[in-house]
Amino acid sequence: MRRDRYATVAIVLHWLIAAAILFQMQLPWRFVDLKTPEAFALIQLHKSVGITILVLSLARLGWRLANPPPPEPEGLALWEVWLSKIVHWGLYALMIGMPITGWIMVSTSKTGIPTVLYGLIPWPHVPGLAELPAAGKAAWNGLARESHELLGWGFYVLIGLHVAGALKHQLFSRDEPVLARMAPGAVPGRWLEPRLALIALGVIAAIGGAWLIHPRPPASAPLPPPPVQAAEPVAAPAAPLAPVAATPAAEAVQTPAEASKWTVGKGSTLGFSTSWGGQTLEGRFDQWTADIAFSPDALDHSHVKVTIDLASVATGDPQRDVALPGADFFDVADHPKAIFTADSFEAAGQNRYVAKGKLSLRGVTKPVRLPFTLKIDGDKARMSGVTSLDRTAFGVGQGEWQATDQIPAQVKVSVQLTATR
Repeated sequence: MRRDRYATVAIVLHWLIAAAILFQMQLPWRFVDLKTPEAFALIQLHKSVGITILVLSLARLGWRLANPPPPEPEGLALWEVWLSKIVHWGLYALMIGMPITGWIMVSTSKTGIPTVLYGLIPWPHVPGLAELPAAGKAAWNGLARESHELLGWGFYVLIGLHVAGALKHQLFSRDEPVLARMAPGAVPGRWLEPRLALIALGVIAAIGGAWLIHPRPPASAPLPPPPVQAAEPVAAPAAPLAPVAATPAAEAVQTPAEASKWTVGKGSTLGFSTSWGGQTLEGRFDQWTADIAFSPDALDHSHVKVTIDLASVATGDPQRDVALPGADFFDVADHPKAIFTADSFEAAGQNRYVAKGKLSLRGVTKPVRLPFTLKIDGDKARMSGVTSLDRTAFGVGQGEWQATDQIPAQVKVSVQLTATR
């Protein structure tokens, strides 16, 4: 018995893939500025839809190989039959090749941002590519990028031919039921075909939806701070033995005050805040240690050293948190730690002080002033400090991120800690 239409499974997969492709093709036109939060969210959606198209296309191809399609309608010219085959197999190549080249681009990107399908399902990088040395990743990335763009333009050509062929047979050839094979019941030669109108509405919905959708941008607030790993307490120097008898001359000599050693307590935080595309962005470092020796009456003998594990950055968005340790920002591979040291302090009023020190970040060392307040109650202290840093002075933000139109140069750094003597 001669079949004159595709199987239901093939029809459903065809229209799902068609809608996804039309939707997907619109998103890149919205990537006007890749540095904005909206573009970041759209790129994540673009990756998700691309992987969806890949999975559906592989399923469609597998079904086709296991279930041959119905024969072409009788009466088609030989050139039409061959052109149809070329377009169909070309579309399969594009439907599979486009997502794969995009997948390679993501897997070899400098930022290493992971793919999380629709924000829910983690999707791995292409095995082996993410572990390549920088030169190898750059070569693969460039090849994939050029191929992705070329295949994209090929999509426009083949989809145009595919649609033109279907419309030609539907509107001008009463004896060639081509559309009916994928839209059962369509009558060839009928211009006011309800199924054709339904397809047109689907096209408008897919294209319009891609322009109207606004995926949620990355989170702008960090998760609740975890316990901080503070430095091990440093034993205070032993107090000198009291003399048995003091002479008048000895009484006149004043023993210099010693700076107390402090151990940072749990719940202390080291954070930063800036903005991205006008949206507030707050973050923190989950792993840092502090060696503190400080006394208000021994400022000359006080000193502080804070060591920060830059890979522990957290901003509330896992994908962004993977990008920040990369070469464009903190460059953790070459500079895993940031170190702040201060050996000079001055009083600035009641319970207020200024630490004068240096910050080493990304291989750059710059002077930093940290104003802070300190309240000491017995052997417990509470400290709060805020300062501002120029991220560009430390090279945080390379390439397109050097510009300050989306992320300003000034970043506020804050520290809140409790400590015990």
